[in-house]
Amino acid sequence: MPVIKKIDLYIIKKYLGTFFFALGLIILISVVFDFSEKVDDFIEKQAPFKAIVLQYYLNFIPYFSNLFSFLFVFISVIYFTSKMAIHSEIIAILSCGISYRRLMVPYFIGASIIAMLTFFLGHYIIPHSNVGRLKFEEQYFKKQYRSPEKNIHRQIAPGVFIYMDNYNIKADHGTRFSMETIEDGQLVSKMMADYIRWDSTTQKWRVHNYWIRELDGLNETITSGVDIDTTLNLFPAEFKRPHTIVESMTTPDLRNFIKEELSRGQSDVYYFIELYRRTSAPFAVFILTIIGVSLSSRRIRGGMGMHIGFGIALSFSYILFMQVSKEFSVSGDLIPLFAVWIPNFLFALIALILYKLAPK
Repeated sequence: MPVIKKIDLYIIKKYLGTFFFALGLIILISVVFDFSEKVDDFIEKQAPFKAIVLQYYLNFIPYFSNLFSFLFVFISVIYFTSKMAIHSEIIAILSCGISYRRLMVPYFIGASIIAMLTFFLGHYIIPHSNVGRLKFEEQYFKKQYRSPEKNIHRQIAPGVFIYMDNYNIKADHGTRFSMETIEDGQLVSKMMADYIRWDSTTQKWRVHNYWIRELDGLNETITSGVDIDTTLNLFPAEFKRPHTIVESMTTPDLRNFIKEELSRGQSDVYYFIELYRRTSAPFAVFILTIIGVSLSSRRIRGGMGMHIGFGIALSFSYILFMQVSKEFSVSGDLIPLFAVWIPNFLFALIALILYKLAPK
């Protein structure tokens, strides 16, 4: 392990200092733009100033910071490394016999500090802060209309499966309802109905225009009726739960939630994307650090402006590629694990090429 020298401490200090300065500056700008965009909602819903500051923005800042930490890393590395190149500091370091690989050590130490911080925040701290932010958004922001869910298949208990053609979350009403009970691979009971509705008074589901088919060996019994109350391991709140609910779960809770949803026949891609993103983001810090150093350590005509311009273009292409791969996953054409990690693999290859081409 290389011994930490003064030049290492100098670069680490430059790295972390520039990162947190850029982070603070961009957060300030983001808060101003976010407030100007949502001020009408705040006024319309009469949100208290204390709630806006403490419940929303105090939780919005760490969420936003962690979500785009890799972008701040990239800009920071390019900025201070370009200044070092312009002042011939990089040339002086390499001229003293320090190899380019050795020069990367303090950068990796700085990247490790940020990556570990991002990893810990993303898996355990940010989800807790998101609870207050999401609660505030649900209470004070304009709610968007959500279309009825369609073709709902769920396992609500071992061997018990339900189906609804669609479910209206406003009326708590599901059409073309059916429920099957299977034991040892054999169908023992099946209920079908025109529709099912939640009764908030009895806290039960009420099934309308139903018939029930029960099988006992070769014996078959069919009963029917106009309506009947039934108790299901299913509640209306499950249909109204937004995808963003997983953002308020720590990683252990999220894993248990996904496991429970899978046991009930649910497999929302967004849950897996959120789970895998929390680990892939810290790795992006190392990849973009290599790219940033490789691009900005060369002194070129045009100076820092060329470095920053090209770096910002590359970083936004990373964000664009990441969003496109997620959309492919949501549409069902790409496995969520691959969708989250493909941008890292592609830009890791770009980082390797740029590192090989960097002046040594």
